Amino acid sequence: MQRRTFVGGIAAAAAAAAAHSTPAAAAPGPSPRRIGMSDVTRLQERFAEIVASDHRHGGQLGIEQRAAALADEALNLQRSGSATQRVRASLYACAASFRSSAMWAAIDGRRYDDAQTHMREAQALAEMSGDQAIKFRIWSHAGSMYRHMGRPADAMAANDVARNLPITRRDPMFASLGMARQAAIHGASHEPTATRRAFERARDSMDRADKADYRPVWMLAFYDQAELDSLALSAYLALGNYPTAEFHAHRCLAGLRPHMVRSRAITTTRLAHAQLAQGDADAATATAMKVPAGAATQHARVSRMLQEFGAALRATAPGSPTVQTWNEHTTAWRTRA
Repeated sequence: MQRRTFVGGIAAAAAAAAAHSTPAAAAPGPSPRRIGMSDVTRLQERFAEIVASDHRHGGQLGIEQRAAALADEALNLQRSGSATQRVRASLYACAASFRSSAMWAAIDGRRYDDAQTHMREAQALAEMSGDQAIKFRIWSHAGSMYRHMGRPADAMAANDVARNLPITRRDPMFASLGMARQAAIHGASHEPTATRRAFERARDSMDRADKADYRPVWMLAFYDQAELDSLALSAYLALGNYPTAEFHAHRCLAGLRPHMVRSRAITTTRLAHAQLAQGDADAATATAMKVPAGAATQHARVSRMLQEFGAALRATAPGSPTVQTWNEHTTAWRTRA
């Protein structure tokens, strides 16, 4: 799918969203209240709470629903009073931010139809806001969504939209994230040379980034060397380069910040896969058993990866004490859940 296929229709969607947010004619009454940046600040604080909740729990339907409701709240403010053009643009950016978080929660929970619905609404709102950072987030999430759906060509097209936004030329950190996610897509496409080169460019851009530059809360909350290693882990697992995948897994786990609970569970599960693929069933099982029960049973991506791990373990060491230990452990997980 070419990039214009993704971009096509956004203008129409934006017009529809704008029409939806236009107040209907009403009888004369009291003057509408003035909407200001204090209202925007309050919404931005709620957005920070959504981001924090996502990093703790990830993929939960409740997070998706709260984010979608807050997007509607931001749009309702457009109808509740008068505001400057700057405030209105900021409200659209807030609504787009919430919709992008709803989109990501749906992706993380493997609810891809819902994710695509959120994506279309987020794209329309982002166009009306003119906010480059949130446009980048939405298109970059779209690339990740299609990668998880097994559609690498679409993933690359969506990620290219993000990488070609002007913000990636102004801020090397955005350029780095775009290249890191492109590398993960190359990994899913089984392109080892392109994967390695993309990660090299991502590291170079990260090294050039000014740590003092202002960046949005969603970027500050997750993108650092640990996330770069997480994407490398995903890519090298897909390529079947298990020693390199294990190296990045250990480095990611060492660098993850305490609030990255969801990411730690995903990385630990991927590390178990890399160890098992190298023939170390005992170490792999011990690693997989470190995943918290909540993530193992309630996070869709982690649950699926652990089911795949169990199937691979039984194929690798059928009837062994290690398999028995794993089966008993997963039974205890389900009991606690």
